Amino acid sequence: MSVIENVSRRRFVQGALAGGVLILGARYAPRLLHAEDEPTAPAALDPGLWMAIAADGTVTIVAHRSEMGCGSRTALPLVVADELDADWSKVKIDQAIGDPKYGDQDTDGSHSVRSSFDLMRQVGGSGRAMLISAAAAQWKVSPSDCTTELHFVVHRASNRKLGYGELAAAAAKLPVPKTDELKLKSRSQWRYIGKESNALFDLPDMVTGKAVFGMDATMPGMVFASIEHPPVLGQKIKSYDDKAALQIPGVKQTLTLDTVKPPHMFQPLGGVAVIADNTWAAFKGRKSLKIDWDSSSHSSYNSAAYRKSLEATSQKPGKVVRNIGDVDAAFKKGGKIIEAEYYAPHLAHASMEPPVAVAEFRDGKVIAWAPTQNPQAVQDTVATALGIKKEDVTCHVTLLGGGFGRKSKPDQVAEAAILSKQLGKPVKVVWTREDDIRFDFYHSVAAMYMKAALGADGKPTAWLQRSVFPPINSTFEATATYGDDEMGLGWNNLPFDIPNHRAENGPADYHVRIGWLRSVANIYHAFAIQSFADELAKSAHKDSVEFLLGLIGPERIIKLDAKGDDAEEAKLYPFDTARLRRVVEIAAEKSGWGKRTLGKGRGLGIAAHRSFLTYVATVVEVEVDNKGQVHIPGVWTAVDAGTVVSPDNVRNQFEGAAVFGTSLALFSEITATNGAIDQSNFDSYPITRMNRAPRQITVTIVDSDAPPAGVGEPGVPPFAPALYNAVFAATGKRVRELPLSKTKLV
Repeated sequence: MSVIENVSRRRFVQGALAGGVLILGARYAPRLLHAEDEPTAPAALDPGLWMAIAADGTVTIVAHRSEMGCGSRTALPLVVADELDADWSKVKIDQAIGDPKYGDQDTDGSHSVRSSFDLMRQVGGSGRAMLISAAAAQWKVSPSDCTTELHFVVHRASNRKLGYGELAAAAAKLPVPKTDELKLKSRSQWRYIGKESNALFDLPDMVTGKAVFGMDATMPGMVFASIEHPPVLGQKIKSYDDKAALQIPGVKQTLTLDTVKPPHMFQPLGGVAVIADNTWAAFKGRKSLKIDWDSSSHSSYNSAAYRKSLEATSQKPGKVVRNIGDVDAAFKKGGKIIEAEYYAPHLAHASMEPPVAVAEFRDGKVIAWAPTQNPQAVQDTVATALGIKKEDVTCHVTLLGGGFGRKSKPDQVAEAAILSKQLGKPVKVVWTREDDIRFDFYHSVAAMYMKAALGADGKPTAWLQRSVFPPINSTFEATATYGDDEMGLGWNNLPFDIPNHRAENGPADYHVRIGWLRSVANIYHAFAIQSFADELAKSAHKDSVEFLLGLIGPERIIKLDAKGDDAEEAKLYPFDTARLRRVVEIAAEKSGWGKRTLGKGRGLGIAAHRSFLTYVATVVEVEVDNKGQVHIPGVWTAVDAGTVVSPDNVRNQFEGAAVFGTSLALFSEITATNGAIDQSNFDSYPITRMNRAPRQITVTIVDSDAPPAGVGEPGVPPFAPALYNAVFAATGKRVRELPLSKTKLV
């Protein structure tokens, strides 16, 4: 496994922190530099946790976020390199293993850059300052008379310069500058940040087959395992027959895993594991198992009946999560009353690389290799499963073949560790595509009820919205029924200028594992709100863009009832409707809204949404053929994500979001019958193929000097409502449920 470079435990010990670690997105100041004290090692400048400069000038920068195509493993080291004034061609990247010294390492929630941008600048700036001080001491001049050029410290008065490698040993002996003494670059001096030529660091290895993903990970002497999980959440094994399985060449034995009690958290589902010399034997042996399962409290779960229960709940008053004015009094005054119900099904992640992990339990400790979005969650989950200390779990992070939130849940790593403890040797657990889809942490199903009153001028005088869904918190608290933590995901922060508004949340029980998926509850919340806004526009006989801008209203800062960390974030990232209005105007302009004639069966739709602190508006053009099939000639997205590190990667994320959004809008749906998931592979859970993907995607990035915001997820929420609004424009048929494939358009 030497192909993947990981930061050693020795470096963790050597690189201490000056202050305490605040986890969950905290910013902290590390003790950045130390001298390498291994006798055989070349003189090096090694900022403890984050950066090292070798005598040959090679700069090694630590990436503490996972790479799954999101670009985090490139963007954060790029910020360090910019402030260091390093030559990017002389940079290599080490992947950090899970460790509290790095603070939060979870590559989720589109926060990798925004939560580490300032810290990475300080890391690079500190290294640069120390290199300058080392050169100035050697030349016997003032550091203020020195500057840097690409990978060199320069004294212009005497036309002298020294390479970073030449200065590494001397710089390592100097004190680390205090943060408030650092002179970081101005925006105009940035060499890499915000520039176009920043391809993913790992791209060459990815396209040439050299990149190491989780499926490539191996350990000496390992065996392979494939696990037959309970078809219904919570089922236990009554009995099983493995005689036929043991007859398969290569199959060694079978083992059982206990069914976890609620709350299931990230622990394994349980089942029967087939242990073999190779995956093929393990898969074949598993198919030969005969298992008798008991019943579960979720065995009566059926999607159609459950949907009706959610919709019935949405018709009743719920928990108020935001209230402005007096909605009930406004409705009593009359006006044109519009009501609508929206529905979104469970969704699976279906990332290209199914869950996989290899782990070894030895002497009370675990070493694991996994394509994980959160190595610290691996430590927690494995430690809990085996009853050992978290610090006795080492998680090496490989590249991820996609993630979308699924790979922050490390149940398969715990499976490998549990089996390794039983077998006394390393175990590689490999999930099939069927496992991936049938035993996911699903994006939640949701039913939403909307009601508005329109005044004589066509503007809403009252707006009521209710959302009902089994919450993600049911994964961690079995009795959770309200989505308290998901209300801020596009529901209790409606940006519309309406005098009377109330948002509510109704209770719902879970029957499958619920987890976050790319943009989380923003998907169904934006779908309902932005679709309903378009319905109101048509009821008021107004242009959709004009009406949407009217709903957003004048430029202002929306005051939200934020507390704790959210309040601090709100100060740094105020909800500015001017930025939302701007992306709407840009997307409309780029699409030619109102300026071109569309043929029969074609239409444009627009939607706008703020999520992960980023403002996005999307226009989708659809063409509905005479068979009712929807094609997407064009997509235009405008995004204001504040300060952008890599524009090319931002465009990649929003282009990918359009393809991802096409899947969930047109095809994707997870259902259950008697508690078991009906779908199992891409024949029953289709995703976007090339012939159905948008033909052209145009992404416009708004120039901004605001702090960096999220880019991995914000492109998804406005896509489905924009597409559905376009379908209405093309056909006159209003559709209120996802996916569109369930509805006949002609």
